[in-house]
Amino acid sequence: MSREQGNARKREHSLSTSVLVIGTGGSGLRAAIEVAESGADVIAVGKRPKSDAHTSLAAGGINAALSTMDPEDSWQQHAADTIKESYDLANPRTVEIVTQGAEQGIADLERYGMNFAREEDGRISQRFFGAHTWRRTAFAGDYTGLEIQRALIHRAEELDIPVLDTVYITKLLVSGGRIFGAYGFDLVDGTRYRIHADAVILAAGGHNRIWRRTSSRRDENTGDSFRLAVEAGGRLRDAELVQFHPSGILEPENAAGTLVSEAARGEGGILRNALGERFMERYDPERMELSTRDRVALAAYTEIAEGRGTENGGVWLDVSHLPRETIMTRLPRVYQTLMETQMLDITTSPIEIAPTAHYSMGGVWVDPVDHSTDVEGLWAIGEASSGLHGANRLGGNSLIELLVFGRIVGRSAVAYSDELEAQVRSQESLAEARAEIDDLLASDGAENVRALQREVRNLMTEHAGVVRDEAGLLAGLEKLAAIEERMAGVGIHPDIAGFSDLAHAFDLKSSVLAARATLESALERRETRGCHNRSDFPELDPELTVNLVWSPSTGVVRETIPAVDPEVAELMHTGEISQEGKLVE
Repeated sequence: MSREQGNARKREHSLSTSVLVIGTGGSGLRAAIEVAESGADVIAVGKRPKSDAHTSLAAGGINAALSTMDPEDSWQQHAADTIKESYDLANPRTVEIVTQGAEQGIADLERYGMNFAREEDGRISQRFFGAHTWRRTAFAGDYTGLEIQRALIHRAEELDIPVLDTVYITKLLVSGGRIFGAYGFDLVDGTRYRIHADAVILAAGGHNRIWRRTSSRRDENTGDSFRLAVEAGGRLRDAELVQFHPSGILEPENAAGTLVSEAARGEGGILRNALGERFMERYDPERMELSTRDRVALAAYTEIAEGRGTENGGVWLDVSHLPRETIMTRLPRVYQTLMETQMLDITTSPIEIAPTAHYSMGGVWVDPVDHSTDVEGLWAIGEASSGLHGANRLGGNSLIELLVFGRIVGRSAVAYSDELEAQVRSQESLAEARAEIDDLLASDGAENVRALQREVRNLMTEHAGVVRDEAGLLAGLEKLAAIEERMAGVGIHPDIAGFSDLAHAFDLKSSVLAARATLESALERRETRGCHNRSDFPELDPELTVNLVWSPSTGVVRETIPAVDPEVAELMHTGEISQEGKLVE
């Protein structure tokens, strides 16, 4: 062990708070704000700067049945649309809570200073998103998530909420099945952090970074929430249900998966294969490029798999036939992204794209009402949690989910803390957390962490991508088992640039656990439903209208979904929604 590593081991900050929030994106900050506004102590920690959280990338909008544009809209219709789009796998109680609480979520953002797009008379503008019966998606240009994040950061600063931007949490501290805090280290200088807390809220995102092409950045959404919860005694639900976005760029490699907004198709973009064929004619001749996200992704995947893809394994998305003014005014982000990443002028040249892992619709198992987990004192929210989206996420629901459950979970954690009669501790749990980091710092094996991460992403892309089958999933599990064995021989080398190498080792642990949960759950779901395509089981199986719950000790267990409220159920069968003028998302 080097002198720097030794010094880092000796430095250990001890902090205490009523509530600890892990993750500083939208869900984490909203929960922290609720705790602070209630008068309780809270600390928020994140492994990347809060201003650059994943929430800031969300472009489309945020849903609430405000009825500002369509008076006929209601929370019941919003709930019906959500459950229908989920292919009946969403938890009806969770859906009701989100859709009923959505209006308050928008009001909270206004209170924090969020500037929504508005009509001339001052009403909040709302636009159609696909599969919505009415116009209920509020927005701020094509940067809604960024504006939400800015508003939440502003409110957190007003409340003087302590935010530790470069602390990587490696382990939740548990005694007798009860949370008492978390342990981690500073990514810059390796200083350890021991944070005692009555309650912990997990808001550290999902697991879509474990695929080769993903809309997540390099070191986010690696399954951290999944591993932390499972190692503490929690379970995962619907890990196999991952939404693939149809259009992620292929080059350069460090930006592979970066999204080309679906607005490009909405404005009239055309999809062609390497033969120049407008291939959506084969898959959805009526809606063509305006078909659903899962159908367009499957179509592009099929073209590539059957040999009609580009040399790099993609298809072409062409907007160059549109007026330059349309592109510059309606697709400015797309234009800028392609100029910055490829020096490609989309007004004259097509964009090479392929399906990309976009959103974890499953996550940590939580109670549908308050999002508490199997572990006493632990909650999960946002993309870290599960229950709302089922097998296909209704566009615009992810942002409102974090506002609604951020408020609920913040209050629930404070109430739990207030009612505690004693604080528990465990020297054994603390020693395990310290030893886990010590052992990695002392390791000097030949295995490269980044290389193993790449192998995980490759096997998930090959065996658990847009289309899966039993042989492929079993082959993926075999490859994963070999990677799990090799992980014991990794070499960790912190240097003057910081302790990112150590963080990558924990990212790898999280990715491997998330990959196993996904592969085993995908193997169990022997049907095709929404985002989950099994080529060997191409039909939907009514017997599998269940959630799949996974843990290392039990494997995959089927969980019954509660009945839908009759009033909501009736609205689910009022006929097909017109898609005229809408981009189906």
